[in-house]
Amino acid sequence: MSKVIEDYIKQNHFGRLMNMEFEIIAPGEIVYKMQPTEKMEALDGMTHGGAIAGFVDGILGLAALSEVEQEGKYVATIEFKINYLKPIKTNSKLIGEGKVISRGQSTLVSEGKIYSDGELVVSALGTFKAYSKSN
Repeated sequence: MSKVIEDYIKQNHFGRLMNMEFEIIAPGEIVYKMQPTEKMEALDGMTHGGAIAGFVDGILGLAALSEVEQEGKYVATIEFKINYLKPIKTNSKLIGEGKVISRGQSTLVSEGKIYSDGELVVSALGTFKAYSKSN
């Protein structure tokens, strides 16, 4: 495991708060899992869109990070777009898939999808800035 990924695990308090767990499949390709709890609800039984947006940022960002981590680089979110396709119920098991679809000199574009019970519930696209800690 690279120092960059070790730093990410150590410093990602938000991911721990949200009970998010990840696996890097290959550089630029990841799977992230999360199970929304009652504390993430907006309405009875339904997960708040902000909690899902945080999960999406993790999915997209980790895909980008996994693409550049072997170069000792980190990433920061520039922007992302999210489409909520279906409501997400509390306690549903969510599987997020992220993949880098474009890489330039210092920017990366990732796409992400979230599935609940095998059904696509969220689709997203994000742009990230790659940087060295010395920058």
